[in-house]
Amino acid sequence: MHKNDTRRSFNVTELTRVEGEGALDVIVEGDEIIELKFRIFESPRFFEALLRGRRFDEVTDITARICGICPVAYQTSSANAIEDALGIQVGEPIRDLRRMLYFGEWIESHGLHVYLLHAPDFLGYHGGVELAQDSPDLVKRGLRLKRVGNRLMEVIGGREIHPINPRVGGFWKAIAKRDLDEMVPDLEWALEAALATVDWVSGFSYPDLEPDYEFVALHDPDEYAIIGGRIRSNRGIDIPVHEWGDVFEEDHIEWSNALVARIKGRGSYHVGPLARFNLNFEQLHPLARASAERHGLTPPVLNPFKTIMVRSVEMVHAAATCLDLIGRYESLGAPYAEAPLRESVGYGASEAPRGLLYHRYALDEEGLVTDAQIVPPTSQNQLQIEADLRQLLSGILDLDDDTIQHQLEQSIRNYDPCISCATHFLTLNLERR
Repeated sequence: MHKNDTRRSFNVTELTRVEGEGALDVIVEGDEIIELKFRIFESPRFFEALLRGRRFDEVTDITARICGICPVAYQTSSANAIEDALGIQVGEPIRDLRRMLYFGEWIESHGLHVYLLHAPDFLGYHGGVELAQDSPDLVKRGLRLKRVGNRLMEVIGGREIHPINPRVGGFWKAIAKRDLDEMVPDLEWALEAALATVDWVSGFSYPDLEPDYEFVALHDPDEYAIIGGRIRSNRGIDIPVHEWGDVFEEDHIEWSNALVARIKGRGSYHVGPLARFNLNFEQLHPLARASAERHGLTPPVLNPFKTIMVRSVEMVHAAATCLDLIGRYESLGAPYAEAPLRESVGYGASEAPRGLLYHRYALDEEGLVTDAQIVPPTSQNQLQIEADLRQLLSGILDLDDDTIQHQLEQSIRNYDPCISCATHFLTLNLERR
């Protein structure tokens, strides 16, 4: 059937290879898209309300439970915000450990996404199981990358899922250099595997789509920002984290249980690997930058399908930077810093695997949380995902139903959305009139 047929509809009961549940409703009349709604219907989880009345030093453990894939992101952003509220300054060894812990999360999350969730789309497989049947060594490489990332999280964080060692001000327990040195062989292997991953995914065939994005990410002039920095965009935003609410806003749309974020007066924006890469290319580790340049991947990169390439480059950056940090690491001394309690408001952000993660907390004089705001990457990307889908769909309406379904799902997977994080995927309903 073709786009001029009077009516055409199909339903997809569930979007696979993403975290969470949602739906996409589309109504088309002739060549015109009348309605497109990316619905997130997973139940709200009310973490912001749960935090009210809890002690400041409980927040990192509670927010880690928002996501089993990226708990370190929530711990880091919440620690940053509370340290800002209390005036706590952490030293360079604690920053180095936080970066390595976070890079472990990047490696495990990116490795899982690239090999098992997204690569099958480009290679014509239903999923990672089918890919493993034909290319077991490839999938084994992806799984081993994930294990290396998880192991690094376990060494520094105490366990790989919902780490227990991070705390406000640093870590509960100091990490011995010998424990990090034991990670060196695994990280050296991960570096070579990540370089091979960049070579592999660079050979994929990419759909032709280049939206006019406003990219938003943290920026640090001295490093590829992950645990902090200023919020920047490619269209002039350059603010400290505490001014997030002056430039961005959240509101509710009737078809989503997740609040959606937008730039005030401008609308949708894009956070995640593609934003980081375009805004911070010069801060990448030299090995990561060279791996991208070898395949012609240099800013501006606007094709969202090439995010799988950028994630692979970020794995190179993560492994290479960890090896450098281990090489200079000596000891923590005091594993954490403290400061007197006070009534205050603090702001924090970090770069989760899926993009910018913003936290704000108000504390009373006893250190209890009186108000909390958590803005995850997927809720920031929701409007941009809808815009991508609308642009993509307008160019493929003459294709068959199965091909349209596949390309729309693949487009959503470009963002590796974490629906559970965003609810505070995909049933597809396409109707042609």
